[in-house]
Amino acid sequence: MQRLFSSFADGWPGAGLLLLRLLAGSGLLYDGIVSARSAFDTAQMLTPIVSLAFGAMLVVGLFTPYAGIMAATVEVWIAFSHPGYPWPQIGLAVLCLSLIMIGPGAWSIDARLFGRKQIDLSEL
Repeated sequence: MQRLFSSFADGWPGAGLLLLRLLAGSGLLYDGIVSARSAFDTAQMLTPIVSLAFGAMLVVGLFTPYAGIMAATVEVWIAFSHPGYPWPQIGLAVLCLSLIMIGPGAWSIDARLFGRKQIDLSEL
């Protein structure tokens, strides 16, 4: 992850990234729940389950670039494979793509796992 992002934004930019992650992730969770409830067989359950999984990963900020690219792919797939109004799925895909480019922010599991660590030399 550190190779993908030079830093994990904190402060106001980090709060904005947290809100962006919460909006994209909760939209994916909602879309997954609604789609799963209307599925008729197990083949139709695959995309809602994938949407739920990647939405949960985006909410907590775990493997954000990979979850974002997969979630955007699933949302574009849903938008073009189901007839009707595709704009909510396209909007979610755009939010996921922006998270891929910007990063998860300091308030994420990615920042805790892969962010730069400070070594306190006074404890040595």
